[in-house]
Amino acid sequence: MNWIKILRSQVALTQSAFALAGGSSQPTIAAYEAGRKSPTVGTLERLARSVGLVATVQYHPLMTREDRRSVELHRAIAVRLRAAPAEVLAQARRNLARMFAGAILPSQPLREWAVLLDRPLDSLLPILTDGDPWARELRHQTPFAGVLSAAERAAVYRTFGDTERAAHHGAELAPGRSVA
Repeated sequence: MNWIKILRSQVALTQSAFALAGGSSQPTIAAYEAGRKSPTVGTLERLARSVGLVATVQYHPLMTREDRRSVELHRAIAVRLRAAPAEVLAQARRNLARMFAGAILPSQPLREWAVLLDRPLDSLLPILTDGDPWARELRHQTPFAGVLSAAERAAVYRTFGDTERAAHHGAELAPGRSVA
């Protein structure tokens, strides 16, 4: 999650204007957004205050393997959504209509998706990969089924599995540990 980019997009400022407001420089903001630098909590608070917002810290349960896999699938969906928003949103709305039709009493996540699909793309896209518990719950009832082909989903699953195995293997071989 790139908190600086999210904050700047919320206030619709250029990097230069945001840097000026927050007492920083445009190259520093660019480095934060590119992931070359990591802001401290104090920096996030200062930048938020400079544009009339407040930064808060929240603690959430760690994402499960299923949550992480869902984020990766939705990251691929977000790429498709950026490339063909009208087509992808039309498919999501058709899926959502079927989901509503099949529900005796539509769940809160389904009602939330109905609102989100009508919001601007910049408001919808972050939800697809957000680690917040509510975003995780929304993705359990995603209307984006069928946006990716079976081959594309399989590729995401393969890459995800490889990444998970590498992370697990790295944890097993962390400094101070030995392999018997």
